[in-house]
Amino acid sequence: MADWFRLGLAANPDGLAIRDGRSEYSYRTVDGLASSLAAEIRDTAPEAERVGILMERGAHAYIAVLAVSYAGSTAVPLNPGYPAARTRIMMDAANVGAIVADEASREKFRSRGAGLEETVKVIPAEKERPPVIDAAAGEYPDGPARECAYVVFTSGTTGKPKGVVVSSRGLSHYLESVHALYGFSSSDVFSQVADLTFDLSMLDLFSAWGAGATVVTTRPQDFLRLSRFINDHGISVWLSAPSIVALLRRNGALEPGSLPTLRWTFFCGEPLLRQDAADWQTAASHSAIENLYGLTETPITCFSHRWDRDTSARLAVNDALPIGSPLHGYEAGVMGSPDTGQNHYLDPGEGEIEGELCITGPHLFPGFLDPGDDRDRFLSVEGRRWYRTGDLVRRLPNREFAFIGRRDHQVKIRGRRVELAEVDGALRSCDGVSEAVTVLADEQLVAFYVGEPKSTGAMLRELAEILPQYALPRRIIRLSEFPLTHNRKIDRRALVMLAGTPAASPAPGTGRSAPPRRC
Repeated sequence: MADWFRLGLAANPDGLAIRDGRSEYSYRTVDGLASSLAAEIRDTAPEAERVGILMERGAHAYIAVLAVSYAGSTAVPLNPGYPAARTRIMMDAANVGAIVADEASREKFRSRGAGLEETVKVIPAEKERPPVIDAAAGEYPDGPARECAYVVFTSGTTGKPKGVVVSSRGLSHYLESVHALYGFSSSDVFSQVADLTFDLSMLDLFSAWGAGATVVTTRPQDFLRLSRFINDHGISVWLSAPSIVALLRRNGALEPGSLPTLRWTFFCGEPLLRQDAADWQTAASHSAIENLYGLTETPITCFSHRWDRDTSARLAVNDALPIGSPLHGYEAGVMGSPDTGQNHYLDPGEGEIEGELCITGPHLFPGFLDPGDDRDRFLSVEGRRWYRTGDLVRRLPNREFAFIGRRDHQVKIRGRRVELAEVDGALRSCDGVSEAVTVLADEQLVAFYVGEPKSTGAMLRELAEILPQYALPRRIIRLSEFPLTHNRKIDRRALVMLAGTPAASPAPGTGRSAPPRRC
């Protein structure tokens, strides 16, 4: 990651690297601040292979990501909004040797009775440090960052988050593919929307920095007047989940030509509906629109479909645009469903086929932090290593792919992956709950349980200590028993139908009126 920043530093040393509210940082300044922080990381925790970053998005967080790489360590982004217990699990799983945290995040931990300083070395992010002048002249030390760029966590089937190790080599291959395809330059201005625990944030930061471009932080209030934010800052590259389109539509902010500064729009994390793409194109008439598909494990994105008003709508499946074709360096295979007796790779050949999407290429991640999580996720075919995504796809006549569902019970909520099994496990940990099943109904999580009658508010408070906010059920419904299929399995389809009945109140911050910053 350090090498990618230094490409921009060499090309545009006095150019603007970060704009965060009213604060602006040149490439030279960011390099000096990151080098100074890196020196403190090495002095404070010289043996730390992995260093956590615990703070909200912004200049301090971006500089910390870079500083950890400069220090020769691996970055582990952590979200201060997550429950303290969940953050502890991540820290322990990643064997974090030190944490760079701002005062607000440290105070959050203290208020929950879980002070960081008790178990790990903490380095204040906001501490005044003399910047290192012309730091790029020196080499950062050999260390884990040479092999591993960062570790991020996704929802896990065991009830605990899974750590995904992203290699420096894989990230570099990926960024090279992206730059070759889109031709970013130092005149571009990138939005930065995704939380650092969401790997799309790495696409924002290092695509921009590799080109010597500017990254602009979005703050919660910016989403209330997003079109003004885009235009005032001259945003030319926008990346977010597609749900942002509905927000602008509700605010009447998708008038023809209302987003003239955009030249690239990237949507990822959720299916992109054809009407959303059409409405965005009307507002951003000078922008190409790319529907991206990817997983943390690939890393970030590995497929793309370029929106075309004439052809994309005809290719839509379930009203969603195709995920497109593999980016340069990736190859896609389709493994037939056991239900069809085709549990092997299929040659896509001609015509439409369906099955589980499998991916290979030099970008692919080396494996999970816990080797046990690798089980059943990798295949070796003729000496090549393939990753099973768990996503079901259809090969279209034009040889692009369309997403049609999940092989397991993993879903996406506001672009974040959620294992329903993890939510079920959290529910079963609540006092008085004997059985629990969570389903996705109308794009929201609805939880069912069997057990003692409980206050919805009390259950939500218990769950909020375990799950991140985006994984909290919108509704919780008590049943005397679960409906069963003929095979005596829980009938999830029946539960989805039951989810349409009036029930409990929404969890705090999970309703449709959730702040747009969570998009």
